[in-house]
Amino acid sequence: MPLLVFDMIEGRAPQTVRKILDCTHQVVLEVFGVPTRDRYQIVHENKDYQMVVEDTGLGYQRSNDVIILRVFTSPRSTEQKHLFMKRLCEDLQQQCAIAPQDLMISFFTNTQDDWSFGEGEAQYSTGRLGGKPA
Repeated sequence: MPLLVFDMIEGRAPQTVRKILDCTHQVVLEVFGVPTRDRYQIVHENKDYQMVVEDTGLGYQRSNDVIILRVFTSPRSTEQKHLFMKRLCEDLQQQCAIAPQDLMISFFTNTQDDWSFGEGEAQYSTGRLGGKPA
């Protein structure tokens, strides 16, 4: 159950933001194999002066289309994380015209004990959500 938090500069049309979210969810489904309704996405829209995203010495030229994506998730293999990054970059470029240098992704890993989906209960830990989390 990944929780995806997007930071982007304000000004995109609502349908454009939704297309970015839909595209990202499709990659989550394919790479992580989660159930279709296992979808948790939050968008923070910021004024352009509130985001400073430089290049870490890689020579990237960022635009106002820059997206920073934080992925909070149960443990994933290195291969899954790398495939997610690659696929999302490719799909956002093809479907949403997001330049590859305008996508920054960071993973934050946690465990079953770290998730409550409501009612103050850690449903993975208590067994209410059966099996290993997706």
